[in-house]
Amino acid sequence: MTAILEQLQGLVSASGISAYNLSMIMILILFVLMFVGLATGQELAFVLGGVGAIMGWIAWGEPGVRIAMTKVYDQMQSYSMVAIPMFVLMANFLTYSKVADGLFESVRYLFGPFKGGLGVAVILVSTVFAATTGIVGASVVTMGLLSMPVLLRSGYDKSLACGMVCAGGSLGILIPPSIMLVSMGSFAQLSVGQIFISAIVPGLVLSLCYIIYIIVITRVHPDAGPAMSEKELAEMPLKQRIVGSLINLIPPLLLIFAVLGSIFAGIATPTEAAGVGAFFSLIMAICYHQFSWKMLKDSLLDTAKTTAMVFIILFGASAFTGIFLSLDGDRIISDIVLNSGVGKWGVFWIMMIIVFILGMFIDWLGIVMIVFPIFLPLMDAFGFNRLFVVTVTAVMLQTCFMTPPFGFALFYIKGIVPDSVKITDIYKGVIPFIAIVVAVVALCVLFPNQLIFWWQ
Repeated sequence: MTAILEQLQGLVSASGISAYNLSMIMILILFVLMFVGLATGQELAFVLGGVGAIMGWIAWGEPGVRIAMTKVYDQMQSYSMVAIPMFVLMANFLTYSKVADGLFESVRYLFGPFKGGLGVAVILVSTVFAATTGIVGASVVTMGLLSMPVLLRSGYDKSLACGMVCAGGSLGILIPPSIMLVSMGSFAQLSVGQIFISAIVPGLVLSLCYIIYIIVITRVHPDAGPAMSEKELAEMPLKQRIVGSLINLIPPLLLIFAVLGSIFAGIATPTEAAGVGAFFSLIMAICYHQFSWKMLKDSLLDTAKTTAMVFIILFGASAFTGIFLSLDGDRIISDIVLNSGVGKWGVFWIMMIIVFILGMFIDWLGIVMIVFPIFLPLMDAFGFNRLFVVTVTAVMLQTCFMTPPFGFALFYIKGIVPDSVKITDIYKGVIPFIAIVVAVVALCVLFPNQLIFWWQ
């Protein structure tokens, strides 16, 4: 393998092509190899890292590999990355504490008398749970196990039920605290605290739009989301529903305010707040009588697995990005786009379309690592606020969990629903919610001062 690479390096050195054109050719090869690797089903981390190292060797020999490794080392030194395992641990403690169970039970009875009320309960609980987990897999699976049996038993349309659970669970990567926002902030060299603040309103607006859609669709098609029966409602008196909702809502809200409030007030960094959040989520698990040594062991193992997955992709992507930038990829792409005449908003929407299309095939982390090195310098050149670009991209990345054929939320929900629910039912159910995400992206573009920079 080394001999082949040395021969290729020799061919490159003797090609006689101008440095600019040679860089263009090598960048094209870089992305072709990446897409070939992904198309053949290879792991994203090893595709990005391997392609980066190989192209670095071809371009400069051993120093090229050192460039890739230096970028990996720089990523390892990022202090904000320490927040990721802490937020993941907090999410796992909360998942095992079953904090969502009692909340959903009370809220579904509270909204059950209304058409679409159970759907509203799913989105509300998912929103609260999203603000305490930040992991889509945990949110979708937990809400699916809690709500899908109740929704199907209550006569909800299968597609609508699947769509609302997938959409609600996917809020976990947008509503702070979120490991996606931490990763994006580190890569874009932005304050994680500012990204958290900017993402709150778009996340809540998206949740509200989901609720409005459920209410409207169940009014237009009453059979799609019937109200709970009088017999079932009689099992929990109104006073008990209200008191139960408040009792089960207060602990997670206190945790949310403690974590986010300490960050927004400048009392703690996101990393410090994540550690405090993990500690208090453990206390909550103890208070909910769910603590055991097995629970602690499982939480730590799940945290280690998730953290390792995130970090290995980050390291591979750092190597890829390092070689791309060393080949002057950002300058070359900028020259091409600036001379294309599409304008600043044309470039912006091209970026959003690419994010949407990539979301059909790979996860959010891979999309961020591929798209940001190319488009963030372009956005800077056109005078876009980088915080605006990152926040809008975070909203658009909601679709990557729901877009067929490979949206993760689709497979999470398929794994927990009965065989009577087909994958086509799930695909059909998420389409309206994907359209809502795109609409909220448009709202963020039209009203950035109200939705993103509301705090300034």
